[in-house]
Amino acid sequence: MSYTDQEHANLRLVTDIYEKVLKPLDPTMVDRFFDPGYIQHSPMAETGAEGLKQFLAHARFAAPLATHEVKRLFVDGDHVIAQVHVVLSPGEPGNAVIDIFRLQDGRAVEHWDVGQAVPAAMQHNNGMF
Repeated sequence: MSYTDQEHANLRLVTDIYEKVLKPLDPTMVDRFFDPGYIQHSPMAETGAEGLKQFLAHARFAAPLATHEVKRLFVDGDHVIAQVHVVLSPGEPGNAVIDIFRLQDGRAVEHWDVGQAVPAAMQHNNGMF
């Protein structure tokens, strides 16, 4: 698939968001990558950059060994979609998560997500990822 220069930049931005903010659950990096008026659609966090900082601080306390493994990234203009395997505690099957980011001027300005638990057994051998 052929992407524009801006789409490549958007993929790099979301990769950096995972590497520097979401994987380490680091609220101190939010201001670098998220707009102050960041619109949050996830019911787990308040809207705005401050709400994300609070969510990350809580998550870091509640699940300090959590991992986020990005399986796939897709870009369409100013939107980047990530398929992520999130494991809150080592040894657990975790969750399959889809994150959707809307980007503007080099920052995330909006976010949606959906997720489901990875089951212990499935009706097939294809896996979740």
